[in-house]
Amino acid sequence: MTITSTPASEPLTRQVSHHVSQSVFDGSRLRVVLLVEVYDGAQQQFLETYEQLRSHVESVPGHLGEQLCQSIENPSQWLITSEWESAPPFLNWVSSEEHVRMVKPLHSCVRDTRSLRFHVVRETNHASAGAGTARGGLQASPRIGDGVIRHALTFTVKPGSEAAVAEILADYASPEPRVDDTTRLCRTSLFLHGNRVVRAIEVRGDLLAALRHVAEQPEVRAVEEAINPYLEQDRDLADPESARVFYTRAALPAVHHVTAGEEDPTAQRHALSYPARPGRGMRLAQLLAERDEAAADDPRSPVLCSTIFQRDDVVVRLVDVRGGIDAEGDPAVALGLPDPGQVAELTTLLDGADAADGRHGAPAAGGELARALQGARMNLVTDRRAPDA
Repeated sequence: MTITSTPASEPLTRQVSHHVSQSVFDGSRLRVVLLVEVYDGAQQQFLETYEQLRSHVESVPGHLGEQLCQSIENPSQWLITSEWESAPPFLNWVSSEEHVRMVKPLHSCVRDTRSLRFHVVRETNHASAGAGTARGGLQASPRIGDGVIRHALTFTVKPGSEAAVAEILADYASPEPRVDDTTRLCRTSLFLHGNRVVRAIEVRGDLLAALRHVAEQPEVRAVEEAINPYLEQDRDLADPESARVFYTRAALPAVHHVTAGEEDPTAQRHALSYPARPGRGMRLAQLLAERDEAAADDPRSPVLCSTIFQRDDVVVRLVDVRGGIDAEGDPAVALGLPDPGQVAELTTLLDGADAADGRHGAPAAGGELARALQGARMNLVTDRRAPDA
């Protein structure tokens, strides 16, 4: 296959720092691949359901087109591919309650699904392929990762139950880190902010296999059952449909990861919660990503690595900090916003801007920033690393 240079109508996107190993904010097009295995005898139902979904998703902003394909070797296997202007429109759509409702009929006719998401890096240039109709560019260059997949889950518990939930989540035996020959659990970090729980996990290998492995462990199942009475949203993990809806709503994807490329055994892990104004979560996550990218290039920065998780208006920044989050004495650095202009923009994006702007929209002074940092800090429940992770 001959790979051509990028057409002039589809310029490469901006080059991000080499410290960035994962990001949805480079403006490149996104290809989503959904592998589906349909139950025997349910293909007509599957096609009818898909047609309803297709007719709706065509109107979603940022959606460029898609294909439905059937395996030539196993007719029960189907492939749905879709292309998007960039990752943020897709993430907004897939995390919406509307999407949860629309895909629900699909679950009764499919045995298994697997979703994969890719930025478009290079492509062949066929004049007949509808040149000029696609928007968005190509990823400027492949990013170099560390082989670790970062993901998080978040849910809320009933107010007043936080202490009981924290005790349950902190007091359980760690599951077996080895999933199979290619997949291993590396680290699990649990935090609380008010009544919101965030569980961040790091996996080397297959994320889906790791999640299934963890869910099947007796010690984890016991913990999940123990916290069920405290959840704000009821769930029944023994019911596949209930479990699917819960995990869909709880998913908190990593949208940006940056590392300074340094190791420090004294580094401390912290999580910061940035509640966004309605509809401003993605922009808030992007602002934090831009600042973390700049900080990674600064050898004076105490932040060794940062992962930003975002879903709707929930934005969480997980940071490993040299010497602790207060070591430098500058709360703006820990917040990821080292200059007043960025702090001012932050206040336009945060829900309850008085938490960071002194209640009047002006750039926050040191005292207000210190209070903002304290308000954003999540309480660590447990942080577990697998041996040799």
